[in-house]
Amino acid sequence: MPVVSITLPSELLKRFDRLVKSKGYFSRSEAFREAIRGLLLQEDIIQLEKGKRIAATVMVIFDSVRRDTDLRLTELRSEYDEIVMENIHRHIGDEYCLEIFIAEGEYSKVLEFVGKIRGIRGIIDAKLEFLTLKSNH
Repeated sequence: MPVVSITLPSELLKRFDRLVKSKGYFSRSEAFREAIRGLLLQEDIIQLEKGKRIAATVMVIFDSVRRDTDLRLTELRSEYDEIVMENIHRHIGDEYCLEIFIAEGEYSKVLEFVGKIRGIRGIIDAKLEFLTLKSNH
């Protein structure tokens, strides 16, 4: 098997190592392979859903001291105004902010929006949940 090197923030690696141990993986590599398979399966599902209209929630958590992250999320909200129906911003303790977006539109456009969110520096996690909407045709 080819060897692949990746760079991770130390806190993410610590959390991953705890997961590897708690789930009983033989090694980090085994856990990474399973995670990659899961991402690939998710991509396969995405390909099946392309072109369909969906309703979605996007939950984002980030470090509250990163004002640039909050600003970039606000910019994206405006950039994707045609699909973002609502968003809620809440503080979680002194450390984190939670942003929840409610979106409706073509699956690929919502995925594009989520992809841009995940690419913002300071984002700790972003989760997408969606429901496919039936066409009225």
